[in-house]
Amino acid sequence: MNIQHSASFDASPFDVTLAFADTRIGENQRWSTWPATMPTERGPSPRPDWVVTSAAAVDTELGILKTGKEADVFLLERAIPGAEPGPGTRTLLAAKRYRDAEHRSFQRSSVYTEGRRTRRTRDARALAKKTAHGREVAAAEWSFAEFAALSRMHELGAPVPYPVQVDGTEILMEFIGDDRTAAPRLAQVRADAEQLADLYEQIVEIMHVFAAVGLAHGDLSPYNLLVHHGRVRVIDLPQIVDTVANPQGFDLLHRDCVNVCEWFARRAVPCDPEQLFAELLATSFG
Repeated sequence: MNIQHSASFDASPFDVTLAFADTRIGENQRWSTWPATMPTERGPSPRPDWVVTSAAAVDTELGILKTGKEADVFLLERAIPGAEPGPGTRTLLAAKRYRDAEHRSFQRSSVYTEGRRTRRTRDARALAKKTAHGREVAAAEWSFAEFAALSRMHELGAPVPYPVQVDGTEILMEFIGDDRTAAPRLAQVRADAEQLADLYEQIVEIMHVFAAVGLAHGDLSPYNLLVHHGRVRVIDLPQIVDTVANPQGFDLLHRDCVNVCEWFARRAVPCDPEQLFAELLATSFG
């Protein structure tokens, strides 16, 4: 995939390092999009030291990590050409790109978006009429919703990938894995009884972090939970729901409980979805 780029751009006033105009970049590369983002489109502070913020950096696409019905995730390296490898000069990122109006489907989106507000009246009208502009707005709304959810959960201490930035329909976030190999999903993990019990307890703790602020993942399953060095990381948060504002919020929370418990129960881990649901409700109203 060839990423279109330009060697001429206006750097953000918040960046003091400018890319040299004569620096050449190649196929599957672009100038770092960090300078084009606003402070509100960047991850929460304190920012990890591995985040590359120099406008001299180049983004190199290294391949695809995951394809989905609504978005694809690519592996991206952001690095300052010629700089010594180290914090702030070179890092791997996961680039999640929501599909455009012609290739993306939002059949289930209304279940999750009840209770949400669209930022602009014109955009709200376009969404309601399902115009081409409305479909583009929908894609961007989901990327910004996921970025906001990642930012909030990171600040609350939930084990989510650090959200580096959001730019239109693309979110750049921390790559969870080793070298260029992504961490496996829970569904792919082979573990003994003790390890499985520990993974279950970690997931329950994550669900309580969400519930404590009145939220539910909304689509939790073994396919959007990563296991990296024995630790669970939760991903895919565009549909995160407010369990009170969304009329179906508690139904979605209950479904999360059922999805998680059914998977672990099939592996002989003692768990009760109804008890877990009751505990999460108590946390929500605690």
